[in-house]
Amino acid sequence: MTVFAPQDLFPQLAGWVANLDDTLPGKPIKDSVYAFAQIEVGHLLALAVLGGTSVLMNLRLIGVGLTDEPPRVLHRNLAGWTWAGLVVILITGLLMGAANGERLYTSEAFTAKMIGLLAGIIMTFAITLPASKNDGRLGPVSRIMGVIGLAVFMFAVWVFLQAKLANPGLWHVIMAGGLIVLFAARGLTRIVYLGVMLAMVAAQQVLTHLVYKADDFAHLDPVNKGFAWAFAGVILLTAVIQSVASGRSPESGPFVKGMAFAAILVWIMTAAAGRWLAFA
Repeated sequence: MTVFAPQDLFPQLAGWVANLDDTLPGKPIKDSVYAFAQIEVGHLLALAVLGGTSVLMNLRLIGVGLTDEPPRVLHRNLAGWTWAGLVVILITGLLMGAANGERLYTSEAFTAKMIGLLAGIIMTFAITLPASKNDGRLGPVSRIMGVIGLAVFMFAVWVFLQAKLANPGLWHVIMAGGLIVLFAARGLTRIVYLGVMLAMVAAQQVLTHLVYKADDFAHLDPVNKGFAWAFAGVILLTAVIQSVASGRSPESGPFVKGMAFAAILVWIMTAAAGRWLAFA
C-alpha cells in the first residue's frame, strides 16, 4: 500500500519540522492552554464560510438551490466572504501547523487535506467565482485552470482510496455527490437513479454485515472499494445524463455544471480529510 504522509514525500524536512514547536509562533501556541483550540475554531469557521459560499454559488450554477436570483447576484453578495474565508484559513492553518508540526508530518490525512484544499482553491477561484460573476460564462483560461483543479481533486481522491476499507472520508464525498445528484435530477431519471442507489446500498449492507464478518478485512477491503467505484460511476453517469438532458440553461452549460458539481465535492472531501486528521 502506498503511503502519502508528508514524511514519506519530504523526508529532508524532518529536522526543520521537529523544531517548529520550539520557535515562534509555534512555541507560545503550544504552551498556551487555550490558544490552539481558539485558532482551530477560527479555522473551522473559516472553512465553513469558504466552503459554504462556494457550495451556494455552485448549486446555483447547477440550477438548483437559490434560483430566484441570477448567479451574478450571489457572486456580489458572497464573493467577499469567500475571500475572507480563504485568508483566515491560510493564517490559522499555518499557526496550527507550527504548533503541531510533527503530528501533521506523519499524517496521510494531512496530505489528503492539503491536496483537497489546493483543488478547492483552484476550482473556487478559477470556476465558481468567475462563472458566477458572468452568469455561467467562462473564458479559456478559467476552463484550463478548472481542468487542472479537477485533476488535483482526482489525485486527492486516489490518496483517500489508499486507506484500508476505503477511508470513511471517501464515503462522505460519495454520499454528498449522491444527494446532490438526487436533488438536481428530474422526472424518470430521478426515480431510476434512486432505485439503483437503494439496491446498491442494500447489496453492500448484506455483503459487509451478513456475508463477511466485521474483522474479515481480506474480503471487506475489496468489497468496499468496489462499491465505492460503483457508486461513483452511477452518480457521475446520472449527473452527465441529467446535465445533457437539461441542455444549456441561461446560466450555464454542461461543462460549467459539471465543474460546479466537482467544486462542491472538493470542499466536502477537504472537510472529510480534516475529520480523518482529527481522529487518526
